[in-house]
Amino acid sequence: MCCTTARDGMPESKADDAFPWHLGVFDAHCHPTDTLPNLQSIPSMRARVLTVMATRAQDQELVANAADKFGVTQDELLSGDMSWSKQHKIVPAFGWHPWFSHQMFDETEYANATSLTDDQKATHYQSVLTPKSDDRAFLLSLPDPRPFGAFISQMRSYLQKYPLALVGEVGLDKSFRIPEDWLPQHLEERDTALTPGGREGRRLSPYRVSMEHQRKVLLAQLGLAGEMQRAVSVHGVQAHGIVHDTLAEMWKGHERKPVSKRERKRTEAARKANAEPEDAEDEDAREAGPKPYPPRVCLHSYSGPAETVKLYVAPTVPCDVYFSFSTSINSWLEDGKGKVEAAVRAVPDDRLLMESDLHTAGDRMDRYLEEIVKKLCEVKGWELEAGITQLAANWLRFVTG
Repeated sequence: MCCTTARDGMPESKADDAFPWHLGVFDAHCHPTDTLPNLQSIPSMRARVLTVMATRAQDQELVANAADKFGVTQDELLSGDMSWSKQHKIVPAFGWHPWFSHQMFDETEYANATSLTDDQKATHYQSVLTPKSDDRAFLLSLPDPRPFGAFISQMRSYLQKYPLALVGEVGLDKSFRIPEDWLPQHLEERDTALTPGGREGRRLSPYRVSMEHQRKVLLAQLGLAGEMQRAVSVHGVQAHGIVHDTLAEMWKGHERKPVSKRERKRTEAARKANAEPEDAEDEDAREAGPKPYPPRVCLHSYSGPAETVKLYVAPTVPCDVYFSFSTSINSWLEDGKGKVEAAVRAVPDDRLLMESDLHTAGDRMDRYLEEIVKKLCEVKGWELEAGITQLAANWLRFVTG
């Protein structure tokens, strides 16, 4: 989810000094460019790295600018310690969120136009919104849509410029509705510290974006992630089955072959002997190069069932799927017997990530991160320091491969 609103009752105390921040806490998904004035607090945060998502037209360049100023390098991440500059705390991600997917048009349907006339704009929105709207005034009040090919080209440029960059936030969402235009009195009162383009409390219209159009936008971005072998942060709300099927559609025909226990023992014995089996094919060489699917995917603030987790981590799945959880979005039960807790327990230890999904950097984000680390350790039965170390290793592998 993007542009989150802080929960009522969140304690206002500072992050715990006794918490072992020195072990490295890595936020797998957040949106600090939604509140630009707070970016200056990033170097003073306890968290080691923030994975910062872009979502729409207004924040792609903002995420790039933040990475220019606060970006961490791959050499720093792989250095084996946490001694690099505290000024370096960002890994950027570039993508188009499903909440804004209607703002994209397929230029091949409009003679490769780079912009649309009013009639074309109304036709585009009629084709991608459900139910179909004949309210021309409403349709024309929506943002001028952008050509999708141009956005993919921009994404490719950003991914080339930032070698660690992810694709995100992308995904599918059945529940959201398109906000109405600003009313004059509300526009005068809007918080100018917030980056434009989000909902910001506007009334919601009855219209949603068709799942067909959302999938079209998602598939193109996943394809780019496969081409450039980048990890992806995926949003999925009330669409867990469709998200799974969409990802599975991309890796169909590339499934891994099941390995027998005998083969596993043989490979492990060879590794322990510091040698590969003589007739073993080089797995890395065989898998190198572009693929039609991303190498790694994180299902952020995962709210699906434990049964779906098992589908993603099946040994035949060629994409490494991670699951991230937050306290800002996920619903936790005091007795620990809820759907989210069951999903966390089903996630293999080396596929678990944590996030704040917060829209403002600084101490508040640190507190959300501290809270989710403790919650995951509690559910998993991990000692705190061991849990932080495991989560840090998982994040590093998710981002760098």
